[in-house]
Amino acid sequence: MSSAAAPSQGPLRGLTVVEICTTIAGPACARMMADFGADVIKIEPPSGDPVRQMGRHVGDVSLYAAAILRGKKSVALDLKQAQGRELAFELASRADILIENNRPGVLERLGLSYEALSAVNPGLVMVRISGYGQDGPYAERPGYGAICEAVGGVRHMTGDPDRPPARVALATTDYLTATYAAFGAAMAIIERQRTGLGQVVDVALYETAFSQMEPYVPAFEKLGFVPKRVGPNLPTMAPNSLYPTADGSWMLIAANSNPTFERLVNAMGQPQLLCDPRFADIRTRGEAANMKAIDAIVADWTRTQDTVSLAAVLQAAEVPSSPIYTIADIYADPHYAARNMLVKVPHPALGHTTQAGIVPKLSATPGAIRHTGPDIGADTLEVLRGIGLSDAQIQQLEAAKVIRTHA
Repeated sequence: MSSAAAPSQGPLRGLTVVEICTTIAGPACARMMADFGADVIKIEPPSGDPVRQMGRHVGDVSLYAAAILRGKKSVALDLKQAQGRELAFELASRADILIENNRPGVLERLGLSYEALSAVNPGLVMVRISGYGQDGPYAERPGYGAICEAVGGVRHMTGDPDRPPARVALATTDYLTATYAAFGAAMAIIERQRTGLGQVVDVALYETAFSQMEPYVPAFEKLGFVPKRVGPNLPTMAPNSLYPTADGSWMLIAANSNPTFERLVNAMGQPQLLCDPRFADIRTRGEAANMKAIDAIVADWTRTQDTVSLAAVLQAAEVPSSPIYTIADIYADPHYAARNMLVKVPHPALGHTTQAGIVPKLSATPGAIRHTGPDIGADTLEVLRGIGLSDAQIQQLEAAKVIRTHA
């Protein structure tokens, strides 16, 4: 388990990012940029981003906020007041990238439209994350990741076939949306190098969810195929499922290719399965009845062995497989440690928090976790002084509750 790295010299160094976001998708996008060197200024209300109330806490300390807000500066502004909106406009007019994940029209009502900002900052890239995009008949609808998974077809596919659609246990669509948004921002910055002009990056949560349905889009058009929930199985691919072990656990085995299937059945001591016409190739094994048959055969073998012994046999045979890890297993795993995926980050109240490491890993300009997520308004003084406000002006703004400082 490593400690946080030195101040970042990542590939986004020199870029200023202003974040006007709440909860997950937008803050996660800006966190990625902070990890790789961008100077991220998070504008949040004096009461704080609601993400500070999410997840587990130690006393009043949000462990989630410590991670998703890491590397950022917090400026607390009341955007319901005219002076707060003026300050936000001033900060955005100096930025390279503005990230927002409000419902379409909110920034326009705040006087922070792309048209108004780009008029004074033509190179601004505005990343707009919303449930359904900036236009279309659903644009005004509120949408969280879980809701948009339902609209995008993902929820219909999640869970066991004999039960109602299951909730994805993690904010998968939010984080994938954050990744698309960061990718879009990077492309827009590259284009700006050619033209000098920024643009709007429009990222919709439902489209992120839908993008995972890629193989089923042509299949429905040409074949009328509507996919259904398949539980732990991979459709049309076998053996690829969860298999029981003797000690009451589960092993995930993915023998997707013909050579891998051959290695698996040899490890099982059942090479005769290679001569069974039901299992002759990938397509044949993927037929429903044959999938059921081979899964039963593999399960009969795995349930005779404990998890550790079974894992050793499968690894020796070079069969892609894994026990089902818990977070406790991850903390004990040497590979996570070797890859710096559990990083101790100093924390003023807790001593440190351990956070998920940086993804991806760049060989020449790696990212770094510069500091833990700041308290609300921790950087209001520094940032406002940086745009020319005097201490007297800052004190007046605080007295009027336009800003909140951490002084």
